[in-house]
Amino acid sequence: MADDGIKELRAAAHPVRLRILSLLTGSAMSAAEVARELGLTHANASYHLRLLAESGTIVEAGEERIRGGVAKRYRYPHEDRGQRRRIVTTQSRIAELRALARDLERRLRQRKRRTSGHFSDIDGWVPPEVNERVGELLAEASALMHDHNQPPRTPGTVHVSATSWIFEMTRKDR
Repeated sequence: MADDGIKELRAAAHPVRLRILSLLTGSAMSAAEVARELGLTHANASYHLRLLAESGTIVEAGEERIRGGVAKRYRYPHEDRGQRRRIVTTQSRIAELRALARDLERRLRQRKRRTSGHFSDIDGWVPPEVNERVGELLAEASALMHDHNQPPRTPGTVHVSATSWIFEMTRKDR
């Protein structure tokens, strides 16, 4: 179980694979569709999809016939995230965070000016019940975003970035 969790985090700890996970939350896609959306080669998209599938991070979502061949479609099972128990090491999380930080820079450059948004950061002390409630609200907001994520450029949608992370810290600085 520990190896599976580490393998999953290592697979996700790459900026391109983070973008693929976001795409596959909105709809099942083939390697060709992922490649077109992200401006990758088909071979590169296939490679990243294979790593994510082997780690159990994404799942197959059927096949489709294309020009005499068969293309696998994949999706990110975001609705299962809270049920899956995995062992996470600090080092694996740091690798994932570094990849996310690089992708957040890309997203920030794409931020639409003069639109509403929210940024918050705190390294502080709150009552345990406040920490628990904020965690519940963030989980609810994340589920809402994931549940309503649509394929890229679906009419009536807007392209958004949403990232949240809350955790209790040790009492000493390290």
